[in-house]
Amino acid sequence: MSQLKIYNTLARDKQVFVPMVPGKVGMYVCGITVYDLCHVGHARMMVVFDYIYRWLMASGYDVKYIRNITDIDDKIIKRAVENGETLSSLTSRMITAMHDDFAALGVLTPSVEPRATEYVPQMLSIIGKLEQKGLAYQGEDGDVNYAVRDFPGYGKLSGKSLDDLRAGERVDVNTGKRDPLDFVLWKSAKENEPEEAKWDSQWGRGRPGWHIECSAMSCALLGEHFDIHGGGMDLQFPHHENEIAQSEGAFGNKMVNYWVHNGFVRVDNEKMSKSLGNFFTIRDVLQKYDGEVIRFFVVRAHYRSPINYADTNLDDAKAALTRLYTALADIDLGDQALEVDWTEEHAARVREAMDDDFNTPLAVAELFDLANQVNKTKSVIDARQLKALGGVLGLLQREPQAFLRAGAGEGGMDEAKIVDAIAQRKAAKQARNFAEADRIRAELTAAGVVLEDKPDGTTNWRRA
Repeated sequence: MSQLKIYNTLARDKQVFVPMVPGKVGMYVCGITVYDLCHVGHARMMVVFDYIYRWLMASGYDVKYIRNITDIDDKIIKRAVENGETLSSLTSRMITAMHDDFAALGVLTPSVEPRATEYVPQMLSIIGKLEQKGLAYQGEDGDVNYAVRDFPGYGKLSGKSLDDLRAGERVDVNTGKRDPLDFVLWKSAKENEPEEAKWDSQWGRGRPGWHIECSAMSCALLGEHFDIHGGGMDLQFPHHENEIAQSEGAFGNKMVNYWVHNGFVRVDNEKMSKSLGNFFTIRDVLQKYDGEVIRFFVVRAHYRSPINYADTNLDDAKAALTRLYTALADIDLGDQALEVDWTEEHAARVREAMDDDFNTPLAVAELFDLANQVNKTKSVIDARQLKALGGVLGLLQREPQAFLRAGAGEGGMDEAKIVDAIAQRKAAKQARNFAEADRIRAELTAAGVVLEDKPDGTTNWRRA
């Protein structure tokens, strides 16, 4: 039986995964800052850690998966003020939208989904420990900062030395920092900021910095030392580097055993991000593509590789996923619960692929090989195995026709009109009016409807 190996960003190598407690895994993933709708870059991160979560469970682990929500942040305050609404009103709306988007992508609910505002006392406790150890100080402006140079391991995750960081440092005259490299732990309250954004502390009224939020939530829910911490590659520095400095500085022990980072989504070879203005919201993409198509677009690329967002790539993902569903379309799988037979050759190769740093491209290739076998044999056993293996990746769990006929899209023909047109074509053929039958077929083809004709008539249809 293969052993799970994970590429550990900290070690810069693939390592055999050994959980701290046999049979149990603690995993923390940095979630969304809820000031705006989620974009496709967020979708990739969420789908990646969703299938990692699924694979750990499929491997027999009892997984405690923590995915936080950042609901207090400079961007949130700025957007709420611009909108003329309260912070809680803005974040509640965005959290509801986020959950709807993730559900459309087939993303499972984590074990716990903590909100930063619920953990301010724990943040203040860690800041207090850092101050006692000489790693935190209050500046003249009231902010409490982390003294980066006093933490010997700073830069070990990102591979950045203090000399590298100094080369790009800028001195801001309006700051109370002793060193430009230092980062804020507690922000002193400003008069013009909403009262919702202010908490009492021993350093005066204020609010937490972004980095301290994740240190507090992960420690409170998984302990000072846990198995896996994940997030997008853009969080490796400074966010995750600063988390290590805070947590290890406060508690004096290793924070995380395995650091996992997914690659960027790119548009025209530039990273997709709100700051560059080249992002597409999940909501917008769902107007054109089924959520499972977006998920498949993510799953069939290796999580550490960059992927390029383009309609052509999503069209290709749709066509490929359609082939898998088509293999299942005409086979009655029965009512029994589906379970993977891990002794079967395709399943064994899926396990080998997923145990090799979650190699989903190879796992997906096995799904296609099995689908080809199903097309040839029409075997119920093979078809059940295909659907069960797809489920390990969060794929192929709908009724095939529900996927194949989904998504009329803008200006598309709805299902009732399609069924009526098929009936009219059947009547035309029975009346030997083949010109009319051909005209209706051409009309359906133009509308993106594919008919499956057999000697006894049109037995099925799907969208192209």
